[in-house]
Amino acid sequence: MKVAIIGTGFVGVTSCVVYASFGNQVIGLDVDQSKVESLNKGKVPFYEPKLTELLKTGLNEGNLKFTTTYEEAISEADVVIVAVGTPSASDGAIDLSYIANSVAQAAPFLKEGAVLAIKSTVLPGTLAQVKKIVGNLTDKKIHYASLPEFLKEGTAVDDTLYPDRIVIGTENKTAFAILEELHRPFQAPILSVKPESAQLTKYASNNYLALRIVYANVLAEICEKTDADIDEVIEAMGYEKRIGKHYWYPGLGYGGSCFPKDVKALAHFCHDKKIVDNLFSFMTQFNTNRPIQVLKRLEKVMGSFAKKKIAVLGLSFKPNTDDQRESPALAVIPALLEAGAQVSAFDPMVKKIADAKIANHSHYKQEMEIEGAVKDADLIIILIEWPQIIGFDFAKVKANKPQFFFDTRGQFSLKKIQDAGYLYLRVGRQF
Repeated sequence: MKVAIIGTGFVGVTSCVVYASFGNQVIGLDVDQSKVESLNKGKVPFYEPKLTELLKTGLNEGNLKFTTTYEEAISEADVVIVAVGTPSASDGAIDLSYIANSVAQAAPFLKEGAVLAIKSTVLPGTLAQVKKIVGNLTDKKIHYASLPEFLKEGTAVDDTLYPDRIVIGTENKTAFAILEELHRPFQAPILSVKPESAQLTKYASNNYLALRIVYANVLAEICEKTDADIDEVIEAMGYEKRIGKHYWYPGLGYGGSCFPKDVKALAHFCHDKKIVDNLFSFMTQFNTNRPIQVLKRLEKVMGSFAKKKIAVLGLSFKPNTDDQRESPALAVIPALLEAGAQVSAFDPMVKKIADAKIANHSHYKQEMEIEGAVKDADLIIILIEWPQIIGFDFAKVKANKPQFFFDTRGQFSLKKIQDAGYLYLRVGRQF
């Protein structure tokens, strides 16, 4: 099948290489010339495990290429998938301008009977807007569908190759039949639902996962103020079959390109629909406040952050990605600098912190090795559970002075860190 994918961001590139891996003829389309040139040379402009290898395979086998030209990408495509960004506006609403612009430019080149599927994360009602835009620009018969993605950064290739389900949102039998054929090699359940249901399913899934993180952090905060232990609570709670042990991540909150944006978007959508007292507004507020509230308690334990050297380990929002969007470091480091601390940071993939104010601050330094970041630190803060950080032997860099070790991910052994001579603190336990 001939497939065109508009947008070569995280979702777009991953979709391109995976569809090509099943033998489809795939063209990725982007207006960014430098990005297209890079991709055609087999270079991915961001870090994602397994993606570069699959990209090079598709290019070498001749069934994958990238272009900046709508006519080249669209004119022969059986399926056109829109995977452009839907960023947040200041009030939390999603910005649909990239979708509107891309489908308007694609419309004149769509062939008769093509399927136009929206993979971008959008709210219920968006497909109707797309139909109207395209219908005003072409008389050809086009079949429409919503085709949400459910991949996550760090495991995007495997999530796309081996999905839990394929959700196709359309009331058009032809659109469903074509998309069903395209996705049959994935050997996953294929669900036929209304477009609005497909769109809301994406938000419902992300918001529920974010809710589990918020719930775990509310419990962790209770534990931090009592003598309860969050690990013990989660383990005991997880034996309940209706709850389960999976996806409990107490820490400093969720981050990345999806959860913060999608929770805000659903909160805004609820307000628009006059559902004022909604859960999603609370989730955003709690998640935003969580890092600062934890730091305030930590500073009380230490006495003050002023003139202290503090090592921050982990700058991405999670392991196995270099994405810093809404990462805990972008909340924690400014607060530490404002309190008068000297901050040294390390991340195995992030070579420069995204916030220019932090990067240029006279009291901030980013090190290439963990040893440099933690040398003589008064406090070591573990923000992200990179294997390089979790597997590091902190005993060999212990300074001859009192040093605090704050584990925000609950990955370290209390005994091991205390035996190394550190004062060990962690989220979800009283401190």
